[in-house]
Amino acid sequence: MTVTTRGTLPSYLTEGRAVFPEGFIWGAATASYQIEGAARDDGRGPSVWDTFSRTPGKVAFGHTGDVACDHYYRYADDVRLMSDLGLGAYRFSIAWPRVQPDGSGPINTRGLDFYDRLVDELAGAGITPYVTLYHWDLPQTLEDRGGWTNRDTAYRLADYAAAVHARLGDRVRNWATLNEPWVQAFLGYGSGVHAPGRQDPASALIASHHFLLGHGLATQALRTAGAEEIMLVINSSPVLTPAQGNDPSAEISEADAEAVNRVDCLLNRQILDPVLRGSYPAEVLAIVERIAGLDHIHDDDLGDIHQRTDVIGVNYYNPCIVRSSPGEPANPAWPGTEDILFPALDAPKTAMEWPIVPTGLSRLLLRLSHDYPEVGLMVTENGAAFDDVVTRTEAGERVHDADRTAYLDSHLRAVHAAIEGGADLRGYLVWSLLDNFEWAEGYHRRFGIVHIDFATQRRLLKDSAEWYRGVIRENGLA
Repeated sequence: MTVTTRGTLPSYLTEGRAVFPEGFIWGAATASYQIEGAARDDGRGPSVWDTFSRTPGKVAFGHTGDVACDHYYRYADDVRLMSDLGLGAYRFSIAWPRVQPDGSGPINTRGLDFYDRLVDELAGAGITPYVTLYHWDLPQTLEDRGGWTNRDTAYRLADYAAAVHARLGDRVRNWATLNEPWVQAFLGYGSGVHAPGRQDPASALIASHHFLLGHGLATQALRTAGAEEIMLVINSSPVLTPAQGNDPSAEISEADAEAVNRVDCLLNRQILDPVLRGSYPAEVLAIVERIAGLDHIHDDDLGDIHQRTDVIGVNYYNPCIVRSSPGEPANPAWPGTEDILFPALDAPKTAMEWPIVPTGLSRLLLRLSHDYPEVGLMVTENGAAFDDVVTRTEAGERVHDADRTAYLDSHLRAVHAAIEGGADLRGYLVWSLLDNFEWAEGYHRRFGIVHIDFATQRRLLKDSAEWYRGVIRENGLA
């Protein structure tokens, strides 16, 4: 699918030079299971994604992450690519089953050796590592014991965090505890479209709480060990009606306003309020009590969750569109959303069928800075999948991904507008450095600014990568 975003956006997102603040962080992001491969090497244990991807019908074309981008063996080449692009930061995740094959107990030193080598390689290239401790690849042994519906998993995350910090903490300053806990809780345990593939609304709500408890306990373990900066990475979006998606000033009905507020509580405030304010929204507690009860929320939990978090990492791809629809059953990924419809938005779309709304990013960043002024922000993922084509000419091979460049350009202009509006935004990490295993979509959805030929593992800079290099060099947009 090919789309063009030019001509559909406000002029401030398509015109004029935009210079970013001095010291603004430019980088890229990846995740362990999506790129590393080496799924059985050097003592790595199985993860829920190994199991899920081998379950017939769960992942497109039966793809798995067994090899992925072979980053485990090609990391030095990939760091050279990062250096060539001028990246100042690289966000990657640690594979928990590579470090603790069973999720607890003895440390697999061979697994940590890989990350030791990677961090040293990054240091030699002058690239700052941003380590995400957990990006969805839960050790299968822990899932067999209940996974994130088992309270004990939160404590195991804290032990794992301490073990990784003990090896890498002398060189890593920036730590993220979790990536997108909402996604794994509600797509993994609610709708079942992600690993571990459960379909139970009560389990999703219980898992969500245990993710937050894990964040709080891991944060305490990292602070005790001397970690300097701790981040929670969330998938956050403005929640809008279809009318607001095309016109932010559009008036909406009382019923639509209630739908917007309820979904905003479930998507954004269910995660942010306990972490940053020490309490759940009343609307969320009412839904949790009705569907899952409250026995899993212990008296001291909110105190453990409400730990100082320095930065919120924002993964933004599109707004969440809702409207009131009496009689509509709850969406399986959204327990408690009876009488709410999640319609498509009339807007240009990516190959994932996600609407392209860069103004949603500026709106989101300004809202977060206003509502939670005590915490800094970083865009930790932003990017788009398009159907890239390798063009072969006498001069060589190229990927002319003009749509991706336009997408990134418009979203960076939205980022700049948010900074100009007062958002405390420290940096931007493009998703993704490499084409990779795109979870349930397998390998046929490409988000990378670097093209991967998965048959040969050849890397090829796309036009968007060349463009991004210029943005970094100039610290701005032309």
